[in-house]
Amino acid sequence: MRNSIEFVVYGDYALFTDPLTKLGGEKLSYQVPTYQAIKGIVESIYWKPTLIMVVDQVRVMNPIRMESKGIRPMDYSGGNTLANYTYLKEPRYQVRCHFEFNMNRPDLEHDRNEHKHHNVLKRCLQAGGRRDIFLGTRECQGYVEPCTFGEGESFYDDYGDIHLGNMVHGINYPDETGRDQMEVRLWSPVMKNGIISFPRPDQCTQVRKVSDMKAKHFDANNVESVDELSARWGEEGNL
Repeated sequence: MRNSIEFVVYGDYALFTDPLTKLGGEKLSYQVPTYQAIKGIVESIYWKPTLIMVVDQVRVMNPIRMESKGIRPMDYSGGNTLANYTYLKEPRYQVRCHFEFNMNRPDLEHDRNEHKHHNVLKRCLQAGGRRDIFLGTRECQGYVEPCTFGEGESFYDDYGDIHLGNMVHGINYPDETGRDQMEVRLWSPVMKNGIISFPRPDQCTQVRKVSDMKAKHFDANNVESVDELSARWGEEGNL
């Protein structure tokens, strides 16, 4: 696919929190990552407001295993609270994604250089990302490496369909939708032989408004263009 990258992301633990479990102070991970969590990983590899990162597919490589831990959350009132967090253990995923230009950002039209953005994105992936990688939450450090999607053996090869129930798909922000509000998207994924194919955010039918929100303004004065990045680093420069 045009402007695409494929990579593997892995770590010791992951916590893709089911928001329903947070009401009582506990946290329970979804069985698989949400679209928004993977999108956040891609944006940690390389992010520009000029681009919209679109996650196409995720392949679950390792068996889904859970581990619970007693955690003392930050309590500024001086309490001694003990909460139970349930993590995914030894997660490993292959990801296929691509970028598109954000047409709701006419103020960044000067930065739409497709070829250079793709080259920078691939170099950032090769370097392990421009920012730290997290698997759902900050205490779950992750690592990314280039790969070929579909290569290698997955625990769920030939496993058939697994229905995962109703989940959060992701969040709509005003700079990507053109609407002055933040929205949450829901969906019911089905994992087929270990592969989850995500619908595009604009194809999700279950959308709920969360709050009013305005998009942040970007222009040439507060965003370094990809031409300037390429000139500063050089085509083979380090990130």
